[in-house]
Amino acid sequence: MSTLSQRIQSLAESETLAMTRRSRELAAKGHDIVNLSIGQPDFFTPKFIKEAAQKAIDDNITYYPPVAGFKELRQSIANKLNRDNGLHYDEAQIVVSTGAKQSLANTVMSLIDPGDEVIVPIPYWVSYREIIKLAGGKAVFVETSIENDFKVTTGELEKAITNKTKLIIFSSPCNPTGSVYSKEELKRMAELFEKYPAIYIISDEIYELINFDGKHESIAQFDNIYDRVILINGVSKGFAMTGWRLGYLAASKEIAKATEKFQGQITSGASSISQMAAKAALDAAPDKVEEKDEMLHAFLKRRNLLLDGLKEIEGFKTNVPAGAFYIFPDVSSLFGKTYEGRPIEDSNQLADYLLNEAHVATVPGTAFGDPKCIRISYATSEEQLREALSRIAKAVKNLK
Repeated sequence: MSTLSQRIQSLAESETLAMTRRSRELAAKGHDIVNLSIGQPDFFTPKFIKEAAQKAIDDNITYYPPVAGFKELRQSIANKLNRDNGLHYDEAQIVVSTGAKQSLANTVMSLIDPGDEVIVPIPYWVSYREIIKLAGGKAVFVETSIENDFKVTTGELEKAITNKTKLIIFSSPCNPTGSVYSKEELKRMAELFEKYPAIYIISDEIYELINFDGKHESIAQFDNIYDRVILINGVSKGFAMTGWRLGYLAASKEIAKATEKFQGQITSGASSISQMAAKAALDAAPDKVEEKDEMLHAFLKRRNLLLDGLKEIEGFKTNVPAGAFYIFPDVSSLFGKTYEGRPIEDSNQLADYLLNEAHVATVPGTAFGDPKCIRISYATSEEQLREALSRIAKAVKNLK
């Protein structure tokens, strides 16, 4: 009989991290793995940000920070939201955390009681489901389609609403699909939730700066639901700062205070050095950051390279993602095929096959709620992407 809690026994391991771990294990055994499973930019943090961190060390900014973050960083976040997004928050509405994942968890734990329902459009980022589970909530999944760029409609959302619905969580740009909601689509969503004043909205905008189609739009811009939106963002993706672990939320003062209270008992404040680095990043207007433009240009080239290559491989059905750095192809037409007598019956088995036989790491769509698909990250070099495409094409041809 296990001595571990039911809570931890029921919690699933992050499938993206699990695939990355398996890739590293195979690489350690001498295999040449092309890792397209990991969700982090393969760029270095810009020099001016690293210099701000070094200055913070030299200035001895090394003591416990306030739980919600340094006031000057929270003011910089408020300024950024006003400058880039036209959103008006003051520093008391902002809580800085150890990554956007903690901001999400803080919010869900502060809002959800056992039995509360949380609407989650499919595909979703892997941790949404497990965070809801930890809070005792019930995830209500709403399916989308590749034909609609994996974006949920207001009609689909409204069908999922019950008198137990407390929250909806979605991301734009989206992990795993790269889908980006337009201002008009978000406006229709805001009009729907205006009819249901008991429902809160978590808007995960961590991929804001990786947007190929123009200006990022936030659902927090609509006054009719502004007080019920919890905006989640950070510096990991847009500034290549995944290891710095710095995210934040912006919300009503009531929710901000609640999440600060929760964080105070879990981790306290985020790293003081990371906070000073993040301040430098956020104080810089995006159009003035040369490294950001270079990164965005590189991601766009990689996206197009990968899309063109996948079109030539049997069984990969794709849309054109407008942001982030993922493609989420429907591979269900390959199910039922075999390799050396072993069947490929779902995306888990296809991802295993690609890893073990082609030595290309992807993530099965079951991790994101859609078993028909796999997630392919193009946060790696063009050379690696070409090699991966060659290996995948050969592996698919070997299926009978």
